[in-house]
Amino acid sequence: MTADSFDTGYVDSGHFESGLCVRLKNDTFSVRHALSDIIAALKSRKVDPEALGSVEIVLAEALNNVVEHAYDATECGDIEVNAQVLLGRVQFDILDTGRQMPFGTPPLGHPVDLDTSADDLPEGGFGWFLIREMTETLEYTHQNGRNRLSLTLAT
Repeated sequence: MTADSFDTGYVDSGHFESGLCVRLKNDTFSVRHALSDIIAALKSRKVDPEALGSVEIVLAEALNNVVEHAYDATECGDIEVNAQVLLGRVQFDILDTGRQMPFGTPPLGHPVDLDTSADDLPEGGFGWFLIREMTETLEYTHQNGRNRLSLTLAT
């Protein structure tokens, strides 16, 4: 499969020594496969195994937000994830051409009171709280019809 072929879902477009670039379709199946391959690639680059859990949570939340909110359910779109492994941290850029975030900024999110029944848990918002709590830096831009979410996590 080539880097330009998006008709079958997940596409890994390349690995290199300190970074990687992954392209995928905007669906949950492709997100699951991309996450698995990104974590495997980070393991092979000797990223601290204890940090990989946080990396996986943050990426899963961010990528699923793109799938659920940037694109309509019937809209075909692509997501690109670029990662750089740096000393003591990993930097991600998530790019898509879906809708811009409301107000041009990621939501703040909010902690959830877990002392309640599962039926009473609110829908939405907790993911952004997790992303903000687990990252060292978080930046969002929208330029020329393209969203870029940049995240840095300690490793």
